[in-house]
Amino acid sequence: MSSGVMKMVTPCWKPYVDGERGSRKGRDDNGRVDGLLWYKDLGCHVNGEFSMAVIQANNLLEDQSQVESGPLTESSRVLMELLLGSMMGMEDRRLREFTSESRQVSADAIRKAFLATEEEFLSVVKKQWLMKPQIASVGSCCLVSRSIGDAYLKRSEFNREPLLAKFRLPEPFHKPILSPDPSISVQKILPHDQFLIFASDGLWEHLSNQDAVDIVHQYPRNGIARRLVKAALREAAKKREMRYSDLKKIDRGVRRHFHDDITVVVLFLDTAAISKSSSSSSLPAVSIKGGGVSTTAGL
Repeated sequence: MSSGVMKMVTPCWKPYVDGERGSRKGRDDNGRVDGLLWYKDLGCHVNGEFSMAVIQANNLLEDQSQVESGPLTESSRVLMELLLGSMMGMEDRRLREFTSESRQVSADAIRKAFLATEEEFLSVVKKQWLMKPQIASVGSCCLVSRSIGDAYLKRSEFNREPLLAKFRLPEPFHKPILSPDPSISVQKILPHDQFLIFASDGLWEHLSNQDAVDIVHQYPRNGIARRLVKAALREAAKKREMRYSDLKKIDRGVRRHFHDDITVVVLFLDTAAISKSSSSSSLPAVSIKGGGVSTTAGL
């Protein structure tokens, strides 16, 4: 976990190792690395299987992803640390408190944790404003299509000097332009539901929802996240009228002109495993970061 706000904006992990060229492959329960690509072709979670892949395009990898599977107490701890500890570097126990009453990670608990994190972040921005004004332009977009941070687009007091001119809006605003309030949809899993696709906007810039679903339907589970990443890269190359093989040769940084960082997690749902997990008191815990160090353990 990071020890301060500024560490939040530097990557905790990256699939590309400084100074390396070409490919670096190796078998590892935590995933494999092949140049700018990190992937975990197939793993198990308590309710089925998952496939995961990350491709880097920026000089510093901006996507961060993690799969967590296990008992409620473990999930609450991890969510608390990822959402609050990682973002703020503080021993904040809000999410644990929010989940303690209902004994589940509910939509309301997630919303409260997001808003609490936002308030903590903005308080740090206010304290650092005169010494480090550019901290007002720092933020993190989350898959629940919302932003924590980016204070310069939420409060007019941070959209003025000494903030860099390129971030300042010509007119003051009275309502926040960005919101930290997460958009949450709760849907009961039905027997016919087969999988969920979680992906950063880097994928959706090149593939439609139906394109992604069709690919997952048509091919084996093993390596499906990597297949989705490659499908997006092929589309990116096609748009620039170049060959996919040539796109793969472009290094990070320069590659950002062709596509963004892309993270994909495909979560397969096993109805039998879901039914079993609801009555089981001893479930294996899984924790794996996209491109980073992971741990797997039986509880």
